[in-house]
Amino acid sequence: MTPRALVVLLGAASVVVVVAGAQAVAWLIGPAFMALIIVIAVAPVQGWLRRKGWPAWATTLVVILLVYGVLVVLALGLIVSIAQLGTELPQYASKADGLVSQVTNELARFGVGPDQLAAARGSLNVGKLAGVIGAILGSVAGLATNLVFLLALLLFLAVESGGAGTRLAYIAQDRPQVSAALTHFAWGTRQYLLVTTVFGFIVAVLDWAALAIMGIPLALTWGLLSFVTNYIPNVGFIIGVIPPALLALLTGGWSLAIAVVVVYCVLNFIVQSIIQPRFIGDAVGLSVTVTFVALVFWAWLLGPLGAILAIPLTLLCKALLVDIDPRARWAAVLLRDTPMEPDGAAAAKAARKAARKNRRRGGHAEGNGDAPDAPSDDVPGAPSEGASSDTAPGTTTGDVGKPSSGDGKPRLPSS
Repeated sequence: MTPRALVVLLGAASVVVVVAGAQAVAWLIGPAFMALIIVIAVAPVQGWLRRKGWPAWATTLVVILLVYGVLVVLALGLIVSIAQLGTELPQYASKADGLVSQVTNELARFGVGPDQLAAARGSLNVGKLAGVIGAILGSVAGLATNLVFLLALLLFLAVESGGAGTRLAYIAQDRPQVSAALTHFAWGTRQYLLVTTVFGFIVAVLDWAALAIMGIPLALTWGLLSFVTNYIPNVGFIIGVIPPALLALLTGGWSLAIAVVVVYCVLNFIVQSIIQPRFIGDAVGLSVTVTFVALVFWAWLLGPLGAILAIPLTLLCKALLVDIDPRARWAAVLLRDTPMEPDGAAAAKAARKAARKNRRRGGHAEGNGDAPDAPSDDVPGAPSEGASSDTAPGTTTGDVGKPSSGDGKPRLPSS
């Protein structure tokens, strides 16, 4: 029997090799996963159109147009913002130099040596700030360097997304744990993207309006930065508030800078810390510590794009390494934000609501003499309208006995 210490060492060595290889092809992994996430986000539209009677080619065309539309709008917004940033910031270079001189003079009064003052003066540079902001905003726009590859991958994924449900149904016959894990990943990713996008847009609009009222230059750019950094867990708010606060300091002094920080704190705390978690629920289900470590790891591995995609990437790794193996449920408990499973009472309430909805749909179908809906071919996570409330999304009829929350959230089969 192989000693446990040897198994651990071999596993650690394998992880190092895999991580080194992933970092070497980060230019490929980042755009590929970005394409997958976009297709997962818009895939429910295809299933909805099919249930409305649209032909398969038309639904596929709509998905392709939606995917390309999302990419074009995002790229155009980021490119315009970066161009405005490069034009506007150099105008404040003299004011920034004066502010740096004041700071270094104050530090000299407290006995800081000339070498340390020179290092501090070099670090307080508007050009470096512009570079950091440009790296964050340009991490997504930089996908244009792999534009042909990205567009082709988006096309192929969009065309094949219609059969994902059928593929998972076949997988479930032989490997139910794999099917359930992938279903849960797609559902959780879609819920996370939906809620984060909606509340990110709300925060961006509120921040833009507040900055415009206070007369901060480039208010629209900072609003877009708030939207992008909303996808960065834990530290996204800090990254989003620093540039407008510094610009407020250069244009209006300390009072305006403090006002910007206070307004950002109030708006972002209310929306992101109080309201948004109630809507995300257990779609992510990761503890704060795990989320922060994942952010640092993926940002180091894939760059700024890895920070933006940290949560979906972590959910995929959890699905492939933890959820598919019943013996690894102990790891799921350590990764969750709470040690307990989701509240059973809430699941039962959602199940009763779904049952009433299905009965109404069933009566309507009988009155029209229509046949029940065919199984959905959506990307996993979206149950068909005619599905019973006891059937988890992405499962076949033979999986009815497997546990389901009844609220549209797939449950992993118990071991």
